[in-house]
Parts: sequence; C-alpha cells; structure tokens
Amino acid sequence: MSTFERYLTVWVAFCIIAGIALGHFFPAAFQAVGAAEIASVNLPVAVLIWLMIIPMLVKIDFAALAQVKEHWRGIGVTLFVNWAVKPFSMALLGWLFIGWLFRPLLPADQVDSYIAGLIILAAAPCTAMVFVWSNLTKGEPHFTLSQVALNDVIMVVAFAPIVGLLLGLSAIIVPWDTLVLSVGLYIVVPVLIAQAVRRYLLSGVQGQAALDRLLKRLQPLSLAALLVTLVLLFAFQGEQILAQPMIIVLLAVPILIQVYFNSGLAYLLNRSAGEAHCVAGPSALIGASNFFELAVAAAISLFGFNSGAALATVVGVLIEVPVMLSVVWIVNATKDWYEAAGAVHRRMESASAIPSPDPIPARPSAEGQAGPIRPGG
Repeated sequence: MSTFERYLTVWVAFCIIAGIALGHFFPAAFQAVGAAEIASVNLPVAVLIWLMIIPMLVKIDFAALAQVKEHWRGIGVTLFVNWAVKPFSMALLGWLFIGWLFRPLLPADQVDSYIAGLIILAAAPCTAMVFVWSNLTKGEPHFTLSQVALNDVIMVVAFAPIVGLLLGLSAIIVPWDTLVLSVGLYIVVPVLIAQAVRRYLLSGVQGQAALDRLLKRLQPLSLAALLVTLVLLFAFQGEQILAQPMIIVLLAVPILIQVYFNSGLAYLLNRSAGEAHCVAGPSALIGASNFFELAVAAAISLFGFNSGAALATVVGVLIEVPVMLSVVWIVNATKDWYEAAGAVHRRMESASAIPSPDPIPARPSAEGQAGPIRPGG
C-alpha cells in the first residue's frame, strides 16, 4: 500500500475542509461549475465518476456474467435490505430523531419536510459510486454490475410507490429524465468504454499483462478523482454548511445511523448465509448507499428548491463519500473475522473442491493492482 493510500483519511479530511473554504471564498466560480448540469446531473462530477468507476468496469468479462447466479444469496440479501428494510428504517429514524428528539432544535415549519427528504434519499439505491466502493474492497465486479442493473430495473417500478406510501402522497413526480440520464451516464456509457478498452488490450500481443499494467496506472487516478469529487461536493454547499451548521449536523445523525445499520445488516446476513467476502462487501455497500442525484431531483420537484426536503437530501450527498469510505475500511479490516464463520468456511472449502465447469483455462486475474484502501492505515 502506497503512502498516499495509507493516509487516505487525512486526504479526505483535507478535501472536506478545502471544499468548504473554497466554496465560501469563491462562491461564484463553484456556482458556475454546479450549474453545468442536465436533468439535475452535474456533468463535471459525472466525468470524475467515470474516472472512478471505469477501472472496475474494465475488469468485467461479460462471458463470466452467467456465474453470478452462484451468488444468489448475496443478491437476495441486497434486494431485501435495499427494498424491504432501508426506506422503512429511514422513515423510523427520521421520525425518531427529526420528528421527536431534535424537534425543539429545528424550525417547526420544516420538520415534516426534513423527514420527507430523508425518506426520499433512502428510497433509491446508488447507481454509480458503488462501483468505486466495491473496487476498494476487492469486490466481485460481475456481482456488482448485475446487482446495480437489477436495482435500476426495480427502481423504475418501486421508487414512486414506496415514497408515496411513506409520505402519504397519492401522486409522486418521478424525475424520469434524471433517472434515465443517470443510468446512461453511470452504467451504459462507462461499461461500453471500459469493454472497448478491455477488448483492445486483450487482443494485443501482451494481452492480460497490458490490462494489468493499465489497471495499476488507473488506480491512483481513480483515487485522485474521488478526492476532487469530494472537494466539489463540499464547495457546492460551502455557504449552506457555514450558514446552518447545526441543522446539517442534526440531519446527518439519522443518515449515519441508517448507513451503518443497513450495511452491517447486509454484511451479517451474507456471513450467516455463507456468501463469499468479495460479494458480502459490495452487498453491504450497495445496501447502504443512496442514489443522491435522483433523491435531490425528486425532493426539489416535490417540495421546492429551498425546502427542508431538498436540504436533507443534500446532507446525504455531503456525507456519502466520508461515511462510505469508513464502511470500506470496516469491510476490509474484518475480512479474516468474516471468513472464519462456519458457513463461509464450509462454502469456501466446497467451492475449492469442485472443479470449474469451464474447460477454457481462466485468464490470470488483475490482482497485481494496488491493495484494498484502508483509511487511516
């Protein structure tokens, strides 16, 4: 692990401070960058996300996607947490903390709007950044892609009914342009680019060796893009953070609890089911992360740009990267404990005893790349 990776926590803290400061002292410049968007999808951030997720997508061999069915336990756990637990647990946490414990500290006329924003935030699982988190935990790339694609299909059908049920609204305005554009920008286009690069390199004389070298070179670029994204996100909201810090801190409490609860639940359920760690890691991260572009767009369309609901979804954006990096660290740090479980150990032994049905020798994996990122060491 490089020195840069070892002190990732320090760089994250520095980027948060730098983002707030830059947003405060140069608000016009960052407002201009923030305004470069289509259907609530910020284009500069989209480019940075490409740099973060393409290294993982390059690893995907579509011929091996059929093997994802072996991880049906992980898929089942993730779907259960994403759709049967996460929105409802956030509704409960929102009512408990914002509607009761913190109510005296918040503007009375915005309390219900804050809770609505939290529910909208939790109702849609993340589409893009989970590829980054999965890569940092050495997650199984085919499982991650399949799970994200499946969640996107379900989201088209389930997002509006779940939000409508929890908010007590009969008609939910789904920002379809944001949903469709995000799926295209964060899944379809990066997958096409990554697969074109993969095929080009593997068809060359050096084949897998050339691909491994590229992945090793892309890893620092991917981390740099992650940190620049963090600076931008905090710079976009620098004025709001300084203007109402207490409200933002209070809104962050149920979001933090929800992330750790849902990621922990998914991780433990996968362990009990005997799923491999390379699947449990991305399962936990997908189960806890949020599709913040869709959430922000839906909150603004339903409650207005200056509403408490919009602010609550923005707080989710702000803490997404730092808190998910902490979950990445926990997943990596507990790998030995996870694999010591009887169900996991038995399944690993069973898998190693069964010869692969594929008669074609598998290509060497890209394990030569940088090791898992563990914030703070």
